[in-house]
Amino acid sequence: MDDAKAKSFSPFGNNEALTSESNTTETLRNAAKYRDRRKLHDYFIADMDTHHFETGSWNEIIEFVEDPILRAEALSFKRKPDSRLGTVLYHANGNMFSQSVGGRIPHSNLSPGEPRDDTSVHPDVVPLRRAMDSFGIDRMILFPNALLQVGTHPNVKVETNLAFAYAKFLTEVVLPGDPRLKTMALLPFNDPDACERMIEMYGDHPSIIGFTVTSVRFSPVQDNKYMRIYRMLEERGLPLSFHAGFNWQDGYLGQLDRFITMHAISFVLCNMVHMANWVIHGLGERFPKLPVVWIESGLAYIPFMMQRLDNEYLMRQSEAPLLKKLPSEYIRDMYFCCQPMERTNMKLLEATFEAINAETQLLFSSDWPHWDFDAPSIITDLPFLSETGKRNILGENARRIYRKL
Repeated sequence: MDDAKAKSFSPFGNNEALTSESNTTETLRNAAKYRDRRKLHDYFIADMDTHHFETGSWNEIIEFVEDPILRAEALSFKRKPDSRLGTVLYHANGNMFSQSVGGRIPHSNLSPGEPRDDTSVHPDVVPLRRAMDSFGIDRMILFPNALLQVGTHPNVKVETNLAFAYAKFLTEVVLPGDPRLKTMALLPFNDPDACERMIEMYGDHPSIIGFTVTSVRFSPVQDNKYMRIYRMLEERGLPLSFHAGFNWQDGYLGQLDRFITMHAISFVLCNMVHMANWVIHGLGERFPKLPVVWIESGLAYIPFMMQRLDNEYLMRQSEAPLLKKLPSEYIRDMYFCCQPMERTNMKLLEATFEAINAETQLLFSSDWPHWDFDAPSIITDLPFLSETGKRNILGENARRIYRKL
């Protein structure tokens, strides 16, 4: 992008370039006008994937770590400069900042100078509230950022302790600051007993609307050790989501040497693997009332999965003895967050919406404040959607399956 184009770039038409020093007041300057022009206040809008940059509050989060040894280790890094993550995420954080393309694309749109004009709530609440108000969002579901990589940590205790510490921090410190803020708590999936304890502890919490498995991990979802977890969620009416991410630590994906290819492939591949196992091993039959949601993989891969698995199943049905219908029919029963929605070919996008029954199965998500975020108008501007479909996708579908919204 040349300098002239860079200076004119903005998701909302601002004239000045956005940099790592820009704050959301500047980024969202025209968002309210856009919100009003699209009459977004006429819709109930639930943003099912917004990111809380937990590293900015890392010193507070580690105070909630249960294990005294891990807590002492993490706290020791407070004395060292630029080491908020300490050793606990050393394996996952090495390539995180390559998303900025040499600083030309701000990854998070949250700067150290972000104005906090309300001291009655935790500082993290203020920019989240500003985004909700600017976009016209009624509910915002928070997910972490760096912690999405913790599923491949070599020490299982680290994932478990951080999952509980983060849940405690959110529910006691951040979420009380605005009733519109909710979360899906991270399940420490490498420790099934801890997952059950997490569900028992937080399953009834009004701010926790479901639970999440971070998809960057090597844990077959069909393993019998997870069946009790799925049953607990199904009995409680709590959805299970799989949140995608990138994984440069994987040997096969390690061949990708640009973030553009990593973003295109890894964010999809991790969910494809878990989805294939979920479907073919008949978990849709075993837990038919458990809503399963797939987050941040876009939509283009779903018709491929439907057609590919159907084709294989019809030739090898003996390998999927629990299935009572085609794999595509189980996939069509699932729920999908729309971001990042591939829009380069509207005919293909419309066909994808039809294939997945989008008007009842698709959920709006912005991925705010990441560089590729989508505003709610990405749904209202689709020419092939009915008004009912727009309302369902923007919030009514989510309100139907998440009883705490």
